[in-house]
Amino acid sequence: MSQSARLDSFFSPAPERSRVAFLYEQPFAHRGLHGRGLIENSRAAFDAALGEEHGFECDVQISTDGVPFVFHDYELGRLTAEQGAVASRLAADLDKVLLKGTDERIPRLSEILARLGGRKPILIEIKSADRNITGMCLGVRRALEGYRGKAAIMSFNPLVPAWFATHAPHLVRGLVVSEEDKKGLKGRVERRLSLWRSRAEFLAYDIRDLPSPFAAHARARKLPVLTWTVGNAAQERIAMEHSDQIIYEKIA
Repeated sequence: MSQSARLDSFFSPAPERSRVAFLYEQPFAHRGLHGRGLIENSRAAFDAALGEEHGFECDVQISTDGVPFVFHDYELGRLTAEQGAVASRLAADLDKVLLKGTDERIPRLSEILARLGGRKPILIEIKSADRNITGMCLGVRRALEGYRGKAAIMSFNPLVPAWFATHAPHLVRGLVVSEEDKKGLKGRVERRLSLWRSRAEFLAYDIRDLPSPFAAHARARKLPVLTWTVGNAAQERIAMEHSDQIIYEKIA
């Protein structure tokens, strides 16, 4: 066994299959099943995913007083009529903000979990661009306390799954990966170090980067590899061969 393989086994061991079995079992709708009048990360989009008997992925930002809200962007402007950072608003203020073109307000993570009620699994992507992750992670952990359904957290930031490995090890945790323009040696080293640092139990991999030796190596070690965002038949064929499950939008 090579030195890197030994380090993989030590820092990122494959999880028990029973622990992550739900990741393999059905597709996940990306930010809910949105489009055609349904806005991303909305109650209606999540209900549409459940109508297809699928789980879903959602994104989480945190209010200034530590409450996790289901919202993708750091700024409010693209998806609401408001401006400014989500993290600059109190939860009581965010509760009043309407999603564009709807009568829906930005949902709290706790509300979406209650609405889901364990019927299907949920992937919670924690949006965090810096090292200040503790408040966000604590908020998500609190929202998940007592939740009996299948749930996993994931993030591009390796510090997030590492935090959950230490402070909430019962929760399945993953690392979101995009190779972008880092396909050379430096990128390969960075990805491996991020994996070791994250203590992730699965990868969520950019479909544009598959097939990938890094993803293939993870699968060979029985580390589940999901792929995002699958949006057409060609990508679906790639995903079927090179991943274990898809995170998808409407497949053309």
